[in-house]
Amino acid sequence: MNVENLLDELYEMVDKAWNFPLTGGKAVLDGEAVKGILDEIRDNLPQELRQAKAIVADRNQIISDAKREAESIVRIAEERAKTLVNQDEIVRQAQQKANELVSQSQAKFREMRRASNDYIDDLMKRTDDALAANLAELRKTRNNIKASQRNNQQ
Repeated sequence: MNVENLLDELYEMVDKAWNFPLTGGKAVLDGEAVKGILDEIRDNLPQELRQAKAIVADRNQIISDAKREAESIVRIAEERAKTLVNQDEIVRQAQQKANELVSQSQAKFREMRRASNDYIDDLMKRTDDALAANLAELRKTRNNIKASQRNNQQ
């Protein structure tokens, strides 16, 4: 199960728990079952963090690939320009074409970098939001459990 499903299960357990009257929603929970779910959450969180790190690594690979492609395009353009005959008009046209290819490759590289950064940023934001929500729910549940245990001891 993933962390979100485990938190849903924990939430459902709290919802179905027997509530003490006049205690403001304090409930009796099976401590072992709750601890089991919390252990599973603890085990699954590193996996989701590894997935987030993999996303960052993918971003770096995309940028690296785009840079290599841009450099290759520039190199090809420069090689084509060198092979042209050294006549004035042909040289001027070749230089203009090379400059256009360089500009196009640089624009393509910038767009690919921007798109990959946007994509990675969106994935990281969604991961961050999910982890923050899961952590907040986990802390709330822990506090409820602690409060329930304190009430049971009284």
